[in-house]
Amino acid sequence: MRRVVAVLVMVVSLLAVLAAARAQSVETLPGTAWWTDPVTGERTVAVDASVGERDLRRLAARAGTVVREPGVRRRSIAGGDAIVPGGRYRCTVGFNVRSTTTPYRYYFLTSGHCVGPVGSTVSSGGTVIGTVERRLDPRDLALVRYVPPAGVVLPPHPSAVNRYNGTLQPITAFGTASVGQAVQRSGSTTGLRGGTVTAVNVTVNYAEGTVYGLTRTTACAEPGDSGGPLFATTTGLGTLSGGSGNCTAGGVSYFAPVLPYLSLWSVGAY
Repeated sequence: MRRVVAVLVMVVSLLAVLAAARAQSVETLPGTAWWTDPVTGERTVAVDASVGERDLRRLAARAGTVVREPGVRRRSIAGGDAIVPGGRYRCTVGFNVRSTTTPYRYYFLTSGHCVGPVGSTVSSGGTVIGTVERRLDPRDLALVRYVPPAGVVLPPHPSAVNRYNGTLQPITAFGTASVGQAVQRSGSTTGLRGGTVTAVNVTVNYAEGTVYGLTRTTACAEPGDSGGPLFATTTGLGTLSGGSGNCTAGGVSYFAPVLPYLSLWSVGAY
């Protein structure tokens, strides 16, 4: 009898482990993004075109709501101005900031996947403009210090965003995005675009890995816009991590919040 009971306990335990593993595998499935409504507590999963019907049924069993997004979600590689990290591909400057502890030390924020390792260089217009000082891969955020080569004078880098109409939008502070908020984003591929925040604290499973704590919006984006700024008038909110769809048919985009890391890195608007 004891052997039978022991075997039953082992079988039940194994089934529980397998069920937990299946649940975890569903929640880390590439092509999905998860978030919880802070008011209702309902879980929502957004899926792109790479998710098949079988996985869709598994996801439906784990989430209260399943929504489809156009195309395949990507990190959009290819404030608004173009940069080329290590000569590899084009991305976009997020926000210019300066040190709050050391005078005359300037930086910019961009996406972590847009840059190489700490100490690598970033270029713009064929000229090295800085080096990577911080990179947070799980949050897809990076801090680059403006450090030109000897004898090179960089153009001004104001605390402002390129509106792609000949004007700049000053950024005087940083804040936290909220659901329903009207926002704009700027990128070196598609210029200035607008949208609405639809979710916060979203976990996104890219093919390259999982990123946490992102902000989801209806503003479209395309490759090359990655790293670019999300803002509401004069308040900076985040940098573009990725998205799905495009600016012709429409799409969604995901941004890494920047406010939590400004004090950690001792930088701010100016």
